[in-house]
Amino acid sequence: MPQFFFRTAKSCIATAVLALGAAQVQAQPVQTVKIAHAGPTSGGIAHIGKDTENGVQLAIDALNTQNLVIGSKKIKFELVAEDDGGEPRQATAVAQKLCDEEVAGVIGHLQSGTTLPAASVYSRCGIPQITASATNPALTKPGYKTAFRLIANDNALGAALAIFAKDALQIKRVAVIDDRTAYGQGLVEVFKATARKKGIEVVAEEFTSDRATDFMAILTGIKSKKPDAIFFGGLDAQAGPMLRQMDQLGLSNVKFFGGDALCTEKLPALSSQAAALKNVTCATGGASLQKMQGGVEWKKAYDAKFPGQFQIYSPYAYDATFVLVDAMKRANSVDPKVYLPFIGKTQYRGVTAQIAFTPQGELTKPAVTLYRYKDHARTALN
Repeated sequence: MPQFFFRTAKSCIATAVLALGAAQVQAQPVQTVKIAHAGPTSGGIAHIGKDTENGVQLAIDALNTQNLVIGSKKIKFELVAEDDGGEPRQATAVAQKLCDEEVAGVIGHLQSGTTLPAASVYSRCGIPQITASATNPALTKPGYKTAFRLIANDNALGAALAIFAKDALQIKRVAVIDDRTAYGQGLVEVFKATARKKGIEVVAEEFTSDRATDFMAILTGIKSKKPDAIFFGGLDAQAGPMLRQMDQLGLSNVKFFGGDALCTEKLPALSSQAAALKNVTCATGGASLQKMQGGVEWKKAYDAKFPGQFQIYSPYAYDATFVLVDAMKRANSVDPKVYLPFIGKTQYRGVTAQIAFTPQGELTKPAVTLYRYKDHARTALN
């Protein structure tokens, strides 16, 4: 028999095997895995909630190009987006809905006041939850095995701002205002404690709400105490008009401090470019985009898909989504009960940082960045 016949036969067999393999891949069952985002996409801070949701969507789009196979099934990820309105009661209802829908994991919630009550719901139903933004330390104190945080908490943010106020700006007298949320109150308490240790006198303590727009009475009372600075524990939706009203009362030269929730790209617009904006110093729980190990390239991809929508937390929401899926891959399962323990063992090189968690669910190496607004643009100081 001619030798070429054997070669031809072998070639045909090889082609048949490859065709069979391709058919098996094509026939491989596809499993849809739902990853949820929960946060306010309506109301005064909808721009922040939407930015975070965008981060999750961008991650899911990227993951779906990888044709991942987990547990012998090809995986297609799907975003389940829920609006909690920034309201604690609505947040718990959203959390229960996501439990009932048996989503594989949750990125959220945005604020501490919504994240804290929702965390207990996720704990009861065993769904992993990673917040990309809520900073109140109380989140990880109950010992929930399902709760993780991807940024620095208020203990780091409040302390960093107080230290900067004293050491860099020589602040001696400060007034504090909180918005009566878990976030605002927690941040103010940490700032006050550190400020007093540094020898800064707290000359006034006021409060408002996270829905308020008129701060004239509060600011008028504070003005009489002649502070060098005002610290506000609250959101950009309130900080913006507060800065405008400081201008109206002749307080434009008083220093103004705040945490990550007011440290957004939109604050200049919300303040109507107030003169007081030049004296704002705010802190976020992570590195600046320029110093993130993948921040610059990631931002290009974000802007291409969501032009003009970037605010602050979307890179962390993006990484949080990949952390969940990284744990699924290592566990070879998308079942929350199976892959949950693998989250705590995360060693993931993300866009924002090298990510690993303490046994409590906090980052092992949280970063803090201070910002100013120079020429109406947020600019990192460190």
